[in-house]
Amino acid sequence: MKKNISMTISELKQLKETEDKVEFKAATHNFSFAGSEHREQEERRRCFLGYVVAFANEGGGMLVLGMADKTPHDVVGSDFANGKIGALEDETYSRLGIRVRMEELYENGLRVLVAHIPIRPVGKMLKFEGVPLMRVGESLRNMSDEEMFAILSEQEPDFSALACESLKLSDLDTSAIQILKEKYSEKQKNPSFLRHSTKQVLIDLKLLENNKLNNAALILLAKENVIEEKLPQYKTIIEYRSSSAQIEFNSRMEIQKPLFLAIDEIWEILNHPASNPNQHIQIGPYISDIQNLNEIIVREAILNAITHRDYRLSSNVVIKHFPDKLVIINPGGFPLGVNKDNLITISSTPRSKRLADILQKTGLVEKSGQGVDKLFLHSLSESKKAPDYSKSDDFQVSLELSTIIQDKAFAIFVNNMQKARRKNNKLGVFDLIVLDKIRQGTFAFSNAGKNPIVKYEDTYDKLLKEGLIERIGKSASTRYVLSKEYYRISRTDADIRGYRMSELSEIAKCFENSKTVKMIDFVKAFSNQLTRPQVKYIIDKLVADKILIRSGLGYNTEYMLNEGITKSGEILTGITELLKKGGFRQMSIFDL
Repeated sequence: MKKNISMTISELKQLKETEDKVEFKAATHNFSFAGSEHREQEERRRCFLGYVVAFANEGGGMLVLGMADKTPHDVVGSDFANGKIGALEDETYSRLGIRVRMEELYENGLRVLVAHIPIRPVGKMLKFEGVPLMRVGESLRNMSDEEMFAILSEQEPDFSALACESLKLSDLDTSAIQILKEKYSEKQKNPSFLRHSTKQVLIDLKLLENNKLNNAALILLAKENVIEEKLPQYKTIIEYRSSSAQIEFNSRMEIQKPLFLAIDEIWEILNHPASNPNQHIQIGPYISDIQNLNEIIVREAILNAITHRDYRLSSNVVIKHFPDKLVIINPGGFPLGVNKDNLITISSTPRSKRLADILQKTGLVEKSGQGVDKLFLHSLSESKKAPDYSKSDDFQVSLELSTIIQDKAFAIFVNNMQKARRKNNKLGVFDLIVLDKIRQGTFAFSNAGKNPIVKYEDTYDKLLKEGLIERIGKSASTRYVLSKEYYRISRTDADIRGYRMSELSEIAKCFENSKTVKMIDFVKAFSNQLTRPQVKYIIDKLVADKILIRSGLGYNTEYMLNEGITKSGEILTGITELLKKGGFRQMSIFDL
């Protein structure tokens, strides 16, 4: 059976439901999408989503609507999702997290709809209305406990360690082999390795076992035509668009060389001066150049995508290059046990462990589990957004790397700190994550807050002791700011009479459409930044400093701006000017 490719109606008519993993339904009219019009569970699940779940759980397949289920599967035509194919794919993905490709075919004016359903992720079952389904004949039944346990106990096979039948030594690229020898010799500090025969090298690195080359040898060393024949999905597609909103690409290239050659060529394409310029930053005496794309980050991200992708899927690794970002998409979700929330902390086993081991031994990637750390560390060091995996799902990993420098002073601040530190005492990834959160004003909350401080408690304590951050306030109102060195570099004050400009800006916005504001409104304004005690601390201080006027008691308490501010026109300017005049109590929160 052909999988995930277009089929003709003639080919469909020859298929057998059980043998070819296909289900035929007439579905002429009123075929159910989610079964909501039925009461009985057995009837509810005999719908589009029910069949998608069952097929995915059993290894994938096709649901064909508009053809009779009896051989020879005459075309009867279906109006299901007619004119709404895009919406159908989107809604299916929204509900199940699975990408089903839809295809419309026609015979004598009658419409046939084919749903190409992929296999579920390893170790995970799909459910319809909370129930994992399987297909038995024409019915859909619940999985047994034994079947569910078997799925949950699955381990992903090491694709790269499997023998690649008929792959010969003559199929390998001599240039790639030479690079392998040189990289290994350099990384392991073993010059004699260069004199080993090719066969001995392959045996030593477990690329040749029992006189059979494996898939790792194919990916790393095989000639282009051999890769195309034996593993066509091992291909990296690079697309460049001059705008993030642009649909059509300006240029497109396909790379299918052995990985030891491909990684350099991919970087050369991305590193073109026109599309990867230097960003010149200067603040007073501090001068630096930061490239849009950092070579260390890009190489690590691409090698991760190629190493951790699911080679059972026919899709390619795709790199989408824009002026403001680089997006790398690889087929297959995260490896078993890994998700978007534990990427940095989890120690995982890669899908292709043999391949990953070779890349590690030759120095092309970090140790398992450390590659993502490197992406975060270098991105935040350059004051770019943290690597974004939010668009990933069970069937693909999508990594977005920003090229925009958010805060030039922060990039210089971190660079200066790193230069001043000993080689074995550089700032680590968690240090940079905390420093960046503080820079943004997304402070660590108290234990009662939404983002407990205990998550990075040791890091905060370390940074406080080293003087890289400072604590403001006490107990529940505790907040943090970067050290005064950062503000010296940025040539801005750490505070205006004890207030951050970002805080004053939020306060000013609260009064843009109302003369009076309640505490609940202030709390909402800072909902993603500060806890209620922290907000109350700021408001009480603004009252004490006569920026705000408080009236009423309890729930009826309201706050108004000082008349001198309302007369000035622009609220934020009025607040800052009145604070700078200092004609009232002037206690800095650094003095608390």
